Amino acid sequence: MTAPFFTNDAIVFGILMLSLGFVFYTESLKSGFWPKFYKIVPGLFMAYFIPAIFTTIGLISPEWETTNSGGEIVSGKSQLYYVSSRFLLPAALVLMTLSIDLKAIFNLGSKALIMFFTGTVGIIIGGPIAILLISIFSPETVGGADFDAVWRGLSTLAGSWIGGGANQTAMLEIYQYNPQKFGGMVFVDIVVANVWMALLLIGIGKKDRINKWLKADTSAIEELKEKVINFTQSVKRNPSLTDLMIILAISFGTVGFGHFAASYLSTFFNDIVSEITSGTWKNIFTFLGSEFFWLISISTIIAVILSFTRAKNYEGAGASKIGTVCIYILVATIGMKMDLGMIFDNLGLIAIGVVWMLIHAGLLILVAKLIKAPYFFLAVGSQANVGAAASAPIVASAFHPSLATVGVLLAVFGYAIGTVGAILCTILMELSATL
Repeated sequence: MTAPFFTNDAIVFGILMLSLGFVFYTESLKSGFWPKFYKIVPGLFMAYFIPAIFTTIGLISPEWETTNSGGEIVSGKSQLYYVSSRFLLPAALVLMTLSIDLKAIFNLGSKALIMFFTGTVGIIIGGPIAILLISIFSPETVGGADFDAVWRGLSTLAGSWIGGGANQTAMLEIYQYNPQKFGGMVFVDIVVANVWMALLLIGIGKKDRINKWLKADTSAIEELKEKVINFTQSVKRNPSLTDLMIILAISFGTVGFGHFAASYLSTFFNDIVSEITSGTWKNIFTFLGSEFFWLISISTIIAVILSFTRAKNYEGAGASKIGTVCIYILVATIGMKMDLGMIFDNLGLIAIGVVWMLIHAGLLILVAKLIKAPYFFLAVGSQANVGAAASAPIVASAFHPSLATVGVLLAVFGYAIGTVGAILCTILMELSATL
């Protein structure tokens, strides 16, 4: 957590934009090394990985601590991820949803939900199995007593990996894990979840081969993509300055209203939840007090409504392209949170997280093979659990911008069941830790 070389967000943002420019430039080259490289590694992964390298070598950092001239410890934190997730992400969701065909999304069928729930079950059973396996080799890693018990800390991971940040906080409140050690669990969350997301992004570059192995029927997904492409071609035009300003007005106007409504709704539901006498039920509904939950939900609902109006014609002026720019900036700020060197700082907890995620992944692959689900449903079903609304749309839009809404809808559903699923997982983890 020492101070990086650059702490000024203006400079850091410039570095991130230069890295994105490098990715897009090299991806556009038609000959030489880069075309071969990008056949294996997707550009979206590089947009994530390059900032991670910058953080690892100490050039930039999401947060840090340093000592001032008076000997006092001073902490600092970059606001780039917060701005990207609270402003650019909802704006991107609006712009990518404008041209969506809601009927075509429903035509994707039940496999999307099956894979989402498979991912949830993988997290619920993965935690206790990971504890049992790691305890064979390193019992002290899964030990601890009272409020220092590792299973209590892992409950917060379950909340995060089924729902999101609000569910993680709820689990910390329910099981009262030692706050001084909570940072270690956040560290595992960041490392394991981000590495898994990176692997999913790499898999997108090989999706045709994966789908062939899964014997998956991708016709519904291709039909949805084709509909959006045909619609875009039918309304395509050279965007004027007026077009671009109206696109920005639609997107950020919606985001502004989303923030306005979210502040009131989160306060309203916080008051209601606080009056619930049962501690368990109170924490189950904690996500309703999350401003981020309401921001994403409201922005998506408004975008879906706009998709039934003439506003959808702005897709022809490049609405989804602007949305994609926002998504790539968000990806870069997520990559910035990943310090590759942290993987070796706490190998015991990392091992639990890795085994846990392997079980989640293995179950997804098994079910996808059995029901012949496309890789798209596997990847988005996983991220709707593990990454929630911040990364599920990223993975979905990597397949095609028109598919971002699928990721959002599943992620929002994850918020709703996150705490319940995490409580079940924690009960099993406590039993595993005490065997």
